Amino acid sequence: MLTQTTSRVLEPSDLDAALAVLDREPVANAFVLSRVQVAGLDPWRLGGEMWGWYEDGMLTSLCYAGANLVPICATPRAVRAFADRARRAGRRCSSIVGPAEPTTQLWRLLEPSWGPAREVRAHQPLMVTDRMPADIAPDPGVRRVRKDEMETIMPACVAMFTEEVGVSPLAGDGGLLYQARVAELVGSGRSFARLDEHGKVMFKAEIGAATDRACQIQGVWVAPEYRGQGLAAPGMAAVLRYALADVAPVVSLYVNDFNTAARRTYLRVGFQEVGAFMSVLF
Repeated sequence: MLTQTTSRVLEPSDLDAALAVLDREPVANAFVLSRVQVAGLDPWRLGGEMWGWYEDGMLTSLCYAGANLVPICATPRAVRAFADRARRAGRRCSSIVGPAEPTTQLWRLLEPSWGPAREVRAHQPLMVTDRMPADIAPDPGVRRVRKDEMETIMPACVAMFTEEVGVSPLAGDGGLLYQARVAELVGSGRSFARLDEHGKVMFKAEIGAATDRACQIQGVWVAPEYRGQGLAAPGMAAVLRYALADVAPVVSLYVNDFNTAARRTYLRVGFQEVGAFMSVLF
């Protein structure tokens, strides 16, 4: 029995307790919750460790340590414990991402040993909606990407990622992991696009994380030659319709605060700001 405050790596037998923590904030935690629901807490299947923080024998905070380091429902004392553990392990993640307050604290503690970061995005509005917009008709040309269209969608995904993150997803392993992720989303019917008459992607987006309570739209992108033509809002409305009908009752996304055009589009489609994320990119 753990009576004191302590942190440790969780094991598969801790699954119910971990899910109870993740369920406290199903929208903010959608990314990690969706992974845990599929993979459990086995590090090989999960793609990383789940660290737990206990107070008076109760699991109260989590931190996912995989390709991203993600604090979850993390109190200030938990963040300190997670920072100590991360410092000892050394940096193995490509980013730290999570709710702005604990992520800011975590980065403050890790920056002396892990810094400098390539980029810090300190305020990324978290936006949600649970309904279709009243005044924007979904673009009828936006549809699910078919499994035989990987070669069509992949260049658009690479362009979006490179533009958004600042590095190509094809670096390192030649893009094998990234291609597998895109194929997974296409295969599960969560990749959407509108193609022009030449079969080129004009607009695309994916439903990345998905649980039965909330899902997250990601990878929203309009081809440069089609920007400024009003594709984004009807395209988002179309993806939103699929998400609400087929995936979850609440749809979320987070966006860079400096991307004023995207924020304006999401507000038009009915998304409301409910909080903020922070990302530290290495």
